[in-house]
Amino acid sequence: LGMGWDFGANARPDFLKVSCPKKNNDEATIIPSAEQLALWKDVFSKPIKGGPLTAGFDRYFGTDVPNWPPFCFIENDRTIGVPAAFLRRDQLKGEPHMASVQGPALKDWNLFEILPTLGRKASAYIEEQAKAKQPFLLYLPLTAPHEPIAIIDRWKGKSGLHPYADYVMETDDVIGSVLDAIEKSGVADNTLVLFTSDNGKWQGSGAAELEKKGHYSSGPLRGYKGEVLEGGHRMPFIVRWPGHVAAKFSCDKLVHQADVMATLADILGVTLPPEAGVDSFSILPLLKGSDKPVRTHAVSCAGSGVPGFRSGEWKLIYRGDGQLYNLAQDIGETNNLAGKEPERVKTMKAQFEEIIVNGRSTPGSKQANDVEVWRYPREMKAKKNGKKD
Repeated sequence: LGMGWDFGANARPDFLKVSCPKKNNDEATIIPSAEQLALWKDVFSKPIKGGPLTAGFDRYFGTDVPNWPPFCFIENDRTIGVPAAFLRRDQLKGEPHMASVQGPALKDWNLFEILPTLGRKASAYIEEQAKAKQPFLLYLPLTAPHEPIAIIDRWKGKSGLHPYADYVMETDDVIGSVLDAIEKSGVADNTLVLFTSDNGKWQGSGAAELEKKGHYSSGPLRGYKGEVLEGGHRMPFIVRWPGHVAAKFSCDKLVHQADVMATLADILGVTLPPEAGVDSFSILPLLKGSDKPVRTHAVSCAGSGVPGFRSGEWKLIYRGDGQLYNLAQDIGETNNLAGKEPERVKTMKAQFEEIIVNGRSTPGSKQANDVEVWRYPREMKAKKNGKKD
């Protein structure tokens, strides 16, 4: 989930240090100290210990976290160039939100070019593999519409709503260019495309302004990114697979992004080992039109760790004495039924505990959990008011 930068004996706070006593005549420019330059040169001249290549990918192109340093592209396990300047202040967060901190960057690094470049690189890779008649798996985690909200001129103001909405439109255009590359390469009829997102919209990127204009990014769902509510976790999941998935077909069965692993294994005829895909159910039957659920439960968590447990149409949130919602009748999670359904709450807690104890939610041999499991409600030491989370 991150790059393994080799800091050696150097501390990370120094790596991200953003202030320096030296300035030139332009007050908008901060000049790195000799010590900072030496540190950056040392760190960015070494191979990156972690990252996609250590997780099974053959090649990688992208950034680390686009709104955080280092501000440069990364190819495989190396930065492209050695950052030797601080990011320009005009690229820092404001309205719209840009970079989160002023840290090591390539000279004149341009946040606006990140998204278009990823689209071009993806399209080029598709064309290359198609020409070589090689099967491929392309994982394209776009930097948008996450920060930085860096909109190229062609899309500025196009939505008539807000810069964030402009950026969503630009993102849609980039996705379209990748789909065009699949079509033009002649592999569209033999390519499975999955499109989804990892979380709901962040509240801080224009949500209030958009809602004043009648635009609700999550529709009827309550909550935003980082929350355990549906608005934080219920995402579009769009599939295109000619000859296998019917056009304009929709499915209302519960699926989870964890299911992608078992689904691809099912399609390829690969048997996963017992310790792999322990929360992954194959949705291949659903893609082919089956109306039978492949999973009956799912687990999600808020950024704070508060879990939500889904069982059929019911959802239990482990906050306070518990919040229970019937999503079939109350998708906006406005009517807490925990007080009226104590036995259901008890049963769902037992189901969730069984998943924790077994170290998996799929059938199979018991597995150890990777980390210590916190049970909720949990005493939060940082809370001064003595309340539980």
